[in-house]
Amino acid sequence: MDVLQDELAKLHGNANLSQSVQDVEKIIEQLERARESIVAGKSDSVFYIRNGGVCETLRGKEGVGIFGQFIHTDVFPDPSSASITLAKIQNPIKSGFEKVNDDLKKVHKGQSVYGRALDKNFPVKALPTEYDALASHPSLINRAIAMHLLREGQFSVASTFLDEAQDNPPHPIPTPGSPRPADSDSTDFTSLRSQELQVKFSNMYQILHELKAHNLHPAITWARGNSIELEKRGSNLEFELSKLQFVWLFQGPEVNGLPADSNNGLEGALKYARQHFGRFQGRFLRDIQQLATAMAYKSNLRSSPYYRTFDTETAWDDVSSSFTREFCSLLGLSAESPLYIAATAGAIALPTLLKLASIVKEKRTEWTTQNELPVEIALPKSMIFHAIFVCPVSKEQTTDSNPPMMMPCGHVVAKESLQRLSKGGRFKCPYCPGESHPKDARQIIL
Repeated sequence: MDVLQDELAKLHGNANLSQSVQDVEKIIEQLERARESIVAGKSDSVFYIRNGGVCETLRGKEGVGIFGQFIHTDVFPDPSSASITLAKIQNPIKSGFEKVNDDLKKVHKGQSVYGRALDKNFPVKALPTEYDALASHPSLINRAIAMHLLREGQFSVASTFLDEAQDNPPHPIPTPGSPRPADSDSTDFTSLRSQELQVKFSNMYQILHELKAHNLHPAITWARGNSIELEKRGSNLEFELSKLQFVWLFQGPEVNGLPADSNNGLEGALKYARQHFGRFQGRFLRDIQQLATAMAYKSNLRSSPYYRTFDTETAWDDVSSSFTREFCSLLGLSAESPLYIAATAGAIALPTLLKLASIVKEKRTEWTTQNELPVEIALPKSMIFHAIFVCPVSKEQTTDSNPPMMMPCGHVVAKESLQRLSKGGRFKCPYCPGESHPKDARQIIL
């Protein structure tokens, strides 16, 4: 994945069409200026009728001439002016086209290199499994796609997708060993079509846009309006936004670019703290005290013990992530798109699975696991949402049909291991002298 990320960074940096577009726009500007220059060298031509035909052209004449009634006046460029202008732009236009061709060559080369990197790291190989756990839940896949589009702000695309999914509902394909589609796996996308949901996501993106521009006011207003719900979740978002606003004002006009008045700098930060920090003293008194003490180090803040508090290099990205997480949580959604997480986790796991497939083929064995992966896949902590329990007896990962069971002594084994140990009667725990009956065991949910 690191190799692909490096190649993708090169593709974005050196092999994109933005430079080509700029060079084409320069050529268009040159041609437009040349046209204006040629038009500026116009001269009027008046045509007269004699004996039913055009007899001659007189310049600078109007009305009735000696040869008869004029029929119309037209504008013609001065030939000498046009030829000079065209001669002047010939070389610049030629150079411009050569530059565009060079830009396109870079784009083609970058795409070719990235394509080879994709082929090398993701060769086209079919995984040796006949099971498709999601084949029996196509409507859930459609919901995930539609929700991803809504979360990305692609409202018109999401609407079109939902219309087509509604008009052409997918048909579940039963997969052996997979649970049957539930009643919730229907093609009713009414909740996703809600105009209210689109308005909320639109509001989220507007606030994030303002945060990127270092404007905290819309986010703070939203947090205050939802303070009760945020406090129930134990969220620190409202205070973190207010704290960053204090720091942003404290840094002054030379950093924040705001007007140098009483609402900015040290005076502005102190005024803001007096107006808004009082309601946070119950939960964040220590943080407020540190911010207040830091004022004494205004002239030498970099050498003070509070320097990190006023380092905003990553603060804006952090607060944007916190805002997105809290905003989505109040909608009952995860901070990240489930479709994005699933696709990313699959991309991370794919090289390992492909390697396993080649080993299985060489050893002429079969890959028969369905409810669990045959090998461990190392995923980032941000993509691990459920605790995993491996039975200490069977060394197998528990599943919905084989859940973890806790015996009265406190030790936990898988349900199938419990059944094999007990054989229907009393049995001794494999890890302590305690004895129990299978009916005394309790299923635990991790």
